[in-house]
Amino acid sequence: MSLLLLALGLVMILEGLVYALAPSLVEDMLRALAQISIDKRRSIGLIVLCGGIALVWATKSMGAF
Repeated sequence: MSLLLLALGLVMILEGLVYALAPSLVEDMLRALAQISIDKRRSIGLIVLCGGIALVWATKSMGAF
């Protein structure tokens, strides 16, 4: 449970930094995402999800948590 809370906190920090430091970049990214098909967005999301899971698994197996 603590690992999940740590991960959530880190995501919130990164998201907050993006919105605080470059809000216009977020708008540009949303416009660019709107031009990508739903299937490609879903594929990108699954790839990022798998990468995140692999990163957390690798970090945990190295004894970081």
